[in-house]
Amino acid sequence: MSKTYYTEDHEWIRVDGGVATVGITNYAQEQLGDLVFVDLPAPGTSASKGDTLVVVESVKAASDVFSPVDGEIKSINEALSSEPGLVNSAAESDGWLWSMSIADESQLDGLMDAEAYQKTLG
Repeated sequence: MSKTYYTEDHEWIRVDGGVATVGITNYAQEQLGDLVFVDLPAPGTSASKGDTLVVVESVKAASDVFSPVDGEIKSINEALSSEPGLVNSAAESDGWLWSMSIADESQLDGLMDAEAYQKTLG
């Protein structure tokens, strides 16, 4: 069974059996506007919690996307290279950015559930 967590930096991480899929929240994509480019990491890249792994660029601004946990990049969403707008249309599903293994599952304890995340948005 998968469980989704949220960060203060507006990333979501969906964990299913030791593999995590990461993306930006719908709120984040709304703030950025129409995405025109997504710079994704290479599979096999090691990540530490807080590392910048992705840069998303919109017509308004560029924004860093951080790793919510320690781990290794397993795969990236190849569709985003030709269709970055997937992040806008389906930020928390088909617009995912990367999947990764989780080195230390206790790091998930510091993240928010959906209810707590919604409260941070006011």
